[in-house]
Amino acid sequence: MNINSDLTLAAKVFFNQSTWIPSPLKGVSRKMLERDGAEFAATPTTLVVYDADSYFTSHVHTGGEEFLVLAGVFSDEHGDYPVGTYKRNPVGTEHAPIVKGGCMIIVKLGQFQDGDEQDIEINTANQAFIQDVNSSAVQYQLLHAFKQETVRLERWAPNSHISLENAGGIEVLVINGELHHQGDVYNKFDWLRLPIGEALDITTTADDCVVWIKTGHHSYRL
Repeated sequence: MNINSDLTLAAKVFFNQSTWIPSPLKGVSRKMLERDGAEFAATPTTLVVYDADSYFTSHVHTGGEEFLVLAGVFSDEHGDYPVGTYKRNPVGTEHAPIVKGGCMIIVKLGQFQDGDEQDIEINTANQAFIQDVNSSAVQYQLLHAFKQETVRLERWAPNSHISLENAGGIEVLVINGELHHQGDVYNKFDWLRLPIGEALDITTTADDCVVWIKTGHHSYRL
């Protein structure tokens, strides 16, 4: 199964226009954002919804796991992760998700660089935004940085133009609000990926727009 697997091309997935696909485990469904391979693809990016009282079997993160909780509370044997939690599980870690009340996450698997061994857990709901010195319209929370890769939660001011050079790939998931890009309107949980060299050039509307944004992470995958 190949979905948006060519990183040299732009890709977009609109949440309300895409379909939930049942996983092999009961109560767990997915919306594929990018995937290169079959069920156990090496580098998938996926929206995953867990129904109440659902689970996923214990598994080892052979290439690392990164996720952000978008709704509800995600849980495993290590603890509970409420909405807004950003988590990185390094290569070789293992867990068995058990979700009592239901939740939704965005998860990226198998994409850690060699040497990136940080185990990170950040509750973004309890962390302040910092003003970006390069743009008066941008405030951010730094979630992770390693070599050329940066992961941030950003808040973009209303009625603003946001422009960002792209030396290593850009990936954006809208958490709240609305943005416009090349004639398309992106709302909550819509996803956009730009290849290396294609600058991000968007406008926001009358409300704050909060996005999860990764940059630089394509340079080591191509």
